[in-house]
Amino acid sequence: MTATVPLNTTRISGIRDDFPILSRTVRGGKPLAYLDSGATSQRPVQVLEAERRFLTEHNAAVHRGAHQLAEEATDAYEGARNAIAHFVGVDDGEIVFTKNATESLNLVAYTLGDERFDRAVGPGDEIVITELEHHANLVPWQELCRRTGATLRWYGVTDDGRIDLDSLDLTEAVKVVSFTHQSNVTGAVAPVAELVSRAKSVGALVVLDACQSVPHMPVNFRELGVDYAAFSGHKMLGPSGVGVLYGRRELLEAMPPFITGGSMIETVTMEISTYAPPPQRFEAGVPMTSQVVGLGAAVDYLNAIGMEAVAAHEHQLVEAALAGLGSIEGVRIVGPAENIDRGGAVSFVVDGIHAHDLGQVLDDGGVAIRVGHHCAWPLHRRFGIAASARASFAVYNTLDEVDRLVAGVRHAQEFFL
Repeated sequence: MTATVPLNTTRISGIRDDFPILSRTVRGGKPLAYLDSGATSQRPVQVLEAERRFLTEHNAAVHRGAHQLAEEATDAYEGARNAIAHFVGVDDGEIVFTKNATESLNLVAYTLGDERFDRAVGPGDEIVITELEHHANLVPWQELCRRTGATLRWYGVTDDGRIDLDSLDLTEAVKVVSFTHQSNVTGAVAPVAELVSRAKSVGALVVLDACQSVPHMPVNFRELGVDYAAFSGHKMLGPSGVGVLYGRRELLEAMPPFITGGSMIETVTMEISTYAPPPQRFEAGVPMTSQVVGLGAAVDYLNAIGMEAVAAHEHQLVEAALAGLGSIEGVRIVGPAENIDRGGAVSFVVDGIHAHDLGQVLDDGGVAIRVGHHCAWPLHRRFGIAASARASFAVYNTLDEVDRLVAGVRHAQEFFL
């Protein structure tokens, strides 16, 4: 995605000042260039302060008790839900808090195997995913098929790391189509409208893994037409330990609970229990309140910058990374070589150098990247590689850091080859 409102150098400098960790040094005094935000992002002081203020002034169990602290804690928790819902274009009651996006996807996959749900899958039904998926959007569907007798099918991947729309035809046996909005490996942005149209034409539900899109571009789940979507706080300048599930209201109302216990009940007797309406039905126990408050602050922070501006800045970083890495002989980009319908994950391999060795050389120079299969083992097999190096960007990164990445790769070649 390309935007038209780039951030200037002064604005980026001010943003970086909000992230204390970016000013530290590593490996004997090297300035840190943190290029691993696709794994987890850093947090601005505004998020840290929101959590601190909640814990020191308002901490109490939400939706419990009649005392002032409990009321304040509940207001803070639900206020964050409101902000997060508006950030992705949906209603408060359609946002469920989980511990991470992996749990969100498991919640959907598990309940789709419960016969109490009128959209439950069974023998003869098909679940469709893509070969691009993170394990969190693959393994839960494998388990659903194992439990129910359904069949797992998938779209293949083109040589440049995009979903191969010609590789699979959908039939009325398909009950769920689940795919990543933006690949955490190739950076390719999925053709959501086309995939949703295909799914709806056969009556299938659509599940979107939005972990790599929500932090980096404007996203409106209602406009996209998906039925469910998942994303994580720690990838979008927020705390770890909190994830989000969006579900269309009528679907959440029809779904049985995933985890049971306190908070999610309506009535309880020794013989039977009834369950609260969504979203509380899916939030058993005492929730991760301070983390939710912190995620609300992260949303406020991103809104203040503007998601179009965030996308424009990261587009510039990707453009520079593709050009710089592409100019090095022996470097192969794993994913689209052109910066079109592409997000801020740039994976690559270097001939003659294992990704882990490359990562060590870069780390010695203060450049932090991800190496390995990035929780996408089948995708790496598709490309015939055991591992890749990945630089992934956020709004606080700079063109100078991209230059350091490129220089570090050249240095690794000089060292090993």
